[in-house]
Amino acid sequence: MVTAPMQATRQQILDFLRERGEARVLELGGLLELTPTGVRQHLNTLEREGLVTSREVRGRVGRPALVYRLTAEAEALYPKAYDRLALAMLSAARTRLSEDDFSALLQEAATHLAEPLGGRAESGDPTTRVETLCTVLREQDIVVEAERVTGGYLLTQRTCPFHDAAEATPATCDLDAAYLGALTQLPVVLVESRARGGSACTFRIESRVEPHVQDVG
Repeated sequence: MVTAPMQATRQQILDFLRERGEARVLELGGLLELTPTGVRQHLNTLEREGLVTSREVRGRVGRPALVYRLTAEAEALYPKAYDRLALAMLSAARTRLSEDDFSALLQEAATHLAEPLGGRAESGDPTTRVETLCTVLREQDIVVEAERVTGGYLLTQRTCPFHDAAEATPATCDLDAAYLGALTQLPVVLVESRARGGSACTFRIESRVEPHVQDVG
């Protein structure tokens, strides 16, 4: 069982690394008033949890030293203002742009969101694409399921990747549909969404390999 002081110590390490970027064992030992062995025990635990990673740095003499830094998973634990900023930008765009221009903006944003995934769900037959899409979404902690229907598939999301924004403006659901279309390069139709009164977010993915996104909600 991990005691509260041990948890506090590891949090100090995470906070220090976030502030400084990188640190060596001796630096952390000075901060925490711990021996190098004690510091390494905490670092080993944080590495196993996927929160800290290390790299070797060679000096002029002696063995290479290890320098520690946060992983992307650890960075994600710290609160950021991205959601509020995105929501403000979305609301401003919805107010100032025409329907066509706003739709085009969502399509472009969806393309940018899909780019980091390297086209993982863009190749293969439609069944392969939908299966890969479900894998990609689950990696993002989205509870999703898909079923085969005439002419395509029904994909149901039990959790929303854009929940806060969707609660504020249902237009975000169009962005979600465009995102799925950009990931698979298949036509995607928004059937229902929780933000618009549905029990879940459901999308119809057509079997035709032709990028097109349409909202019928």
